Amino acid sequence: MRVMGIDPGITRCGLGVIDVDAARRATLVHVSVARSQQDLATHFRLRTIADAIDDVIATYEPEVVAIERVFAQDNLQSVTTTMQVMGAAMTCVGRAGLPMAVHTPSEVKSAVSGNGNADKAQVQAMVTRILRLAKPPKPADAADALAIAICHAWRGTGLLGAGDDSQVSVSLSGRLTSKGQMTPAQRVWAEAAAAQRRTGAVDPRLKRR
Repeated sequence: MRVMGIDPGITRCGLGVIDVDAARRATLVHVSVARSQQDLATHFRLRTIADAIDDVIATYEPEVVAIERVFAQDNLQSVTTTMQVMGAAMTCVGRAGLPMAVHTPSEVKSAVSGNGNADKAQVQAMVTRILRLAKPPKPADAADALAIAICHAWRGTGLLGAGDDSQVSVSLSGRLTSKGQMTPAQRVWAEAAAAQRRTGAVDPRLKRR
């Protein structure tokens, strides 16, 4: 399976493509960062990023695209523009007729590191290890895009516009269910995600005191 990951950002948008075999072993195909000039109007910046996404899709022909979900932050302007990039990316994916999944930052971090609160350095290190790279992909946006692709390849669920395609699911309370036998990679992800949710890393309301 060929998966494309997108880490949405108005100044730097991470784009990563990986191949994953039946044993969930991931291999790097492409990684880049789409950049836009800060002195341009927002709609022109979005066009620049959308063009870059279209180019990667056309060149590397992914079978599915995964995008990181935007979470509210203190900087409202940053959230707004990131959401706009996410919308532009979704349009590109829809125009290409590809299935798409959206994963939260905690899901992505849990998938690659087993820690839903991992920092960027930890994510970079684990992406480097998983893809057997000589050095970490830079900038961090590039590593994040690859982590998103790895998360979806290993989790294999969460497709939008589809029925109940989930083979493995983790509830907000941390309960793990599977419709069939999990691969080793799926079990690592699922157990890490379940542990994080039980300690409130995904839903702060569940945080133990």
